[in-house]
Amino acid sequence: MKAIRIPDVRQMEVVDLPAVQPQEGEVLLRLQYVGFCGSDLNTFRGGNAMAKPQVIPGHEIGAVIEGLGAGCPDTLKVGQTVTVNPYTACGVCASCRNGRPNACQHNETLGVQRDGAMREYICLPWQKIIPVGEISARDAALIEPMSVGFHAIARGCVTDTDYVVVIGCGMVGLGAVMRANQRGARVIAVDLGQEKLEIAREAGAAYCIDSSTEDVRARVLEITAGYGADVVVEAVGSPVTYVMAVDIVGFTGRVVCIGYSKNDVSFQTRLFVQKELDIRGSRNATPEDFRAVIRLMEKGSVPVERFISGIVKPENALAAMQEWEAAPGKVFRILVDFV
Repeated sequence: MKAIRIPDVRQMEVVDLPAVQPQEGEVLLRLQYVGFCGSDLNTFRGGNAMAKPQVIPGHEIGAVIEGLGAGCPDTLKVGQTVTVNPYTACGVCASCRNGRPNACQHNETLGVQRDGAMREYICLPWQKIIPVGEISARDAALIEPMSVGFHAIARGCVTDTDYVVVIGCGMVGLGAVMRANQRGARVIAVDLGQEKLEIAREAGAAYCIDSSTEDVRARVLEITAGYGADVVVEAVGSPVTYVMAVDIVGFTGRVVCIGYSKNDVSFQTRLFVQKELDIRGSRNATPEDFRAVIRLMEKGSVPVERFISGIVKPENALAAMQEWEAAPGKVFRILVDFV
């Protein structure tokens, strides 16, 4: 079977792998569409220290069930369109013991610590398979990154009285925009340039701030009548945006951190104390977050066509990744078509 592999920095190749068959408790998936995400781009660039050598990338999945091993529940059927929860949980670490397996200390994500789904077929435990009803396989590949944004809004305990600032309007950030808007909050989207901000507005942002031309702090204070944001979601992962999040959140506000900064971040820690901030990490997503995204997509209110920058065949994946690296602000989501 055909698969995409990253053998070295800025290299990508299509390889042939042996066919797979489901063992007991496993589901055989025929991949239809798999999305490239920011972690795949970092792996391609050589900047993802967590990625295994020569990894097969891909954890944003739209697939069809091709076969079932013994012991799978009868709710899963051949021909169903599904997506996948791509994380693992050890069951014994502090996170798992506390009922938060999405933050498992020993998590291994498909396409990062484990070979991923950029291939024609894959076998996975049935517990990781999520049926998506009438949602297409193409659109199912968008569910996982949106669910990560949904989880951040859950971590921020967002309500309909909140002003929520989302810094970074990639797929994860847009998931946060949509979920905060769905909860009735007034959403302020922040990004560099107008292209992603236009999509954020379609996704439900009431206000958009171009941080390349506007004073973000001044605009947030203007919008919030001087109070600052109730919740800030940091979905970029840079020292500048982390400092910005603490600066623009209001007193007793919540800062939710999704992005990983590769460099150390220097804070004025007095703001943590003076504002009595709640600073919360947000990692991966829960089954509830996946279900919430699916429900929203079923309503037809997600601008999926705007989310997809391009669809390529496996043989063209290298060129697509090179174009993304050359102009990261111009590319939103690339899907690889295995149909």
